[in-house]
Amino acid sequence: MTATILYIEDNADNLLLVRRALEARGYRVVEAVDGVDGLAQVEREHPDVVLLDINLPDVDGYEVVRRLRANPAWRTLPVVAITAKALPGDAERALAAGCDLYMSKPIAVRALWATLERLLSTQPKGQAERFGTD
Repeated sequence: MTATILYIEDNADNLLLVRRALEARGYRVVEAVDGVDGLAQVEREHPDVVLLDINLPDVDGYEVVRRLRANPAWRTLPVVAITAKALPGDAERALAAGCDLYMSKPIAVRALWATLERLLSTQPKGQAERFGTD
């Protein structure tokens, strides 16, 4: 069965890059360009993992993940913050808001593939880690 990945991102170039990289690995990719649409897509598509930009034009990524975690149906849905925000404390803030992992942009495709494989494996979900672009 193919895993469904929801990517919530407002930058068209980033959406295209991630879509191509994930589809090349056989994933089904669903996209949303803002937080409100992303939350609706979660309800509609029931993704296996959410990739979440933090800087969104309406509801920011922190609020998106807070709302997901407040809903018992999505409390354990793996959420990966993927953001250009790379200042000290940004990773910790994303993890404190409820993200499971943090990856910085520019996106390293191999690291993204490895992260998704890890999240989709049988390992327990919800363990906060930080992944860079190495």
